[in-house]
Amino acid sequence: MSKGSHQAMAWPGTILSRSFFERTATTVAPQLLNKILASADGRAGRIVEVEAYVGSVDPAAHTFRGKTARNAIMFGPAGHMYVYFTYGMHWCCNCVCSPAGEGVLIRAIEPLHGLEEMREARPWGTKNRDLCRGPARLTQAMGITGAQNGIDLVGASDGFAIVDDGVAPPEGLEGGPRVGIRLAKELPWRWRVPNSRYVSGPVLTSA
Repeated sequence: MSKGSHQAMAWPGTILSRSFFERTATTVAPQLLNKILASADGRAGRIVEVEAYVGSVDPAAHTFRGKTARNAIMFGPAGHMYVYFTYGMHWCCNCVCSPAGEGVLIRAIEPLHGLEEMREARPWGTKNRDLCRGPARLTQAMGITGAQNGIDLVGASDGFAIVDDGVAPPEGLEGGPRVGIRLAKELPWRWRVPNSRYVSGPVLTSA
């Protein structure tokens, strides 16, 4: 999608500001819960699971050893999307935070709009619950690939944005261990919406 072609898009909420992302990843991550990841073609889902990755102090972060050609977006302005390829078959999308090298992986969303388009992208996802339940599934369903690496979510002129429709993040939520990594698994930097059926793994019930 060409830059500037979607500035007049009627997004399903208020686009998050640059200052929202200009905070540490561990601050931004839980605040992203219940926000909406949206595409200019009408696909959208509520963010229900996230993980924070914290640069040079986090051995699991792509930026742990510094800036490379692959992770350069993570060292740029906050509010951009960092997309990477993993296991030779899946794309995963992240929000760039600050300071440099910090970001939030979006692990799961609850589909809200554009379900037919999501099913076309993921024909094997026969149930709504399974369309975007996991970082690889949600990128497939939302049409996110390496072409979106580096786009500006705040400017929202490149086809994607994260918006607030007035639903607040869960209160008093504690983080838990991250999954799918080998290092620093003990760090409690994974957050999920309690009682959501759309998270990856078992449903987390509220106390």
